[in-house]
Amino acid sequence: MSDEAFGERAERGAPGDFGEALAGPPWILGHRGSPWEAPENTLAGMRRAVDLGLDGFEYDLRACGTGEAVLFHDRTLERTTDAHGPLDLRSLPELFGIDAGSWFSRQYVGEPVPVFDEVLEIAGSDTRGWPQHMIEIKERGITAQVAEKLNELAPHMPVYIASFLRDVVLEARDLGLRTMLLAVRADEGDRRFVRDEKIDSHGVGPGGWRTAAGRDDWSFCERWGWSADDPDDLLEACRELVGFNTNEPQRALATRALLSLAPDDDGAYPVRTEVLNVEPETLPDDVRERGEWFGRWSTHAYVRNPFPFRVDVGCGVFVRNGAFELEGLPARFELEPGEELAVPFKIVGGARRPAGDPLFGALFHWKEGPGRPLGRLLLDAPIRRTRFAVADAIARRLTLLNESPRDAAATMNLRRHGTHILVEIENDGGLQEAHTVVHLAGETARGGRGLRARLPEDFDATPDGVPFSCGIEGLQDGVPVVRRWAGGVPEGLLNGRPGRLIPLTTS
Repeated sequence: MSDEAFGERAERGAPGDFGEALAGPPWILGHRGSPWEAPENTLAGMRRAVDLGLDGFEYDLRACGTGEAVLFHDRTLERTTDAHGPLDLRSLPELFGIDAGSWFSRQYVGEPVPVFDEVLEIAGSDTRGWPQHMIEIKERGITAQVAEKLNELAPHMPVYIASFLRDVVLEARDLGLRTMLLAVRADEGDRRFVRDEKIDSHGVGPGGWRTAAGRDDWSFCERWGWSADDPDDLLEACRELVGFNTNEPQRALATRALLSLAPDDDGAYPVRTEVLNVEPETLPDDVRERGEWFGRWSTHAYVRNPFPFRVDVGCGVFVRNGAFELEGLPARFELEPGEELAVPFKIVGGARRPAGDPLFGALFHWKEGPGRPLGRLLLDAPIRRTRFAVADAIARRLTLLNESPRDAAATMNLRRHGTHILVEIENDGGLQEAHTVVHLAGETARGGRGLRARLPEDFDATPDGVPFSCGIEGLQDGVPVVRRWAGGVPEGLLNGRPGRLIPLTTS
């Protein structure tokens, strides 16, 4: 395949000739639609999920100021619209004048905030029928309205009512709806609740089934996942779960296709990359002027043949955000069954702010043979750029990123105190009404000038650490602003992945 052809397929993220044709289980739903390609929680995003060949989509519901259920994740408008302030202070007519697409790209200028009724009108594909809906209810008070709309407009629609709020799940159950309790990770309390209250399913976050409780008996309900994006999480989800939602539709479809094409392979995901350390404080001044999410790395990717026959492999990198120079790619080689090859390359570049990491793609080709047609499958893995912090009993200063030339220096202090970490503002960079925000192990919390957060129970036995970021939220000239140490704050796919908090070692 030519370099141009590989680039075209990689840019589209196509999983190959098989990914789109296969159906679940496991059922694959788009998380808030297809948020790399269209603004989240919009009709455009839901339609794109269907177009990609997914089995359905997940979206969030909240009530606006006049009580109608609308597709929206946050309590406030600023992250995903051109407006500011609480959603529940805006009437439905006011929402009609708000732009929920221009923040994403010019292509979606004027995209509206959808009313719940509208998403029920989205048709599925000819081969799959109506799309499955995972409806996450974010607040109390709208479940009865949702049930009424479903009974009126979509009585035969395959729907799960999901929530982190137990009373919302119980109300949905009592209204005769299919239910799903959500959690960050599986624990014994939720297991007993789901079993005793006869909840239909339980959905947990990435890696959330790898707990002691997750290994117990859950045969009384369906096991689901949310935000299964990384290759290892997707492979686990496709092998073990009834269904999941994802921000990476093409990678998820390709992983499901992989298990169909290589059903006897029990190995790890066939494409692995090394973590690249981001250290803004070590960058030369001329580089830091361009932005602080930059670097120069010599690294490897590892490609394994999971198939019981020889394959040809073409490798390359495609970029979601920023600008990069590469040495050593694209590359081509053959692999025997089970063989793995290390692919060395150099990558230089980055962006002013954390966002999507580059992707390393491996396009597997195979010839026609006994019991198999000619085929190909594209598998990819993110080239993770990660910032690290150490949980130490002695306070450590964290320098926040300068993501704009106008940003003043801003710092926070991080200190471990037993089973908790303490994060506090040292220098707020001139923000008014400054307060702390912390993302730790999949959960986000907000405080005042400081915040205390509990570490996971197995933190000290996890040398690779846990997802972590922190930042300062405040006002600058009356406009909400976030200063941050890494991605992950505020929430949202396009705000980049969190860094890692690692335990202090004495070795």
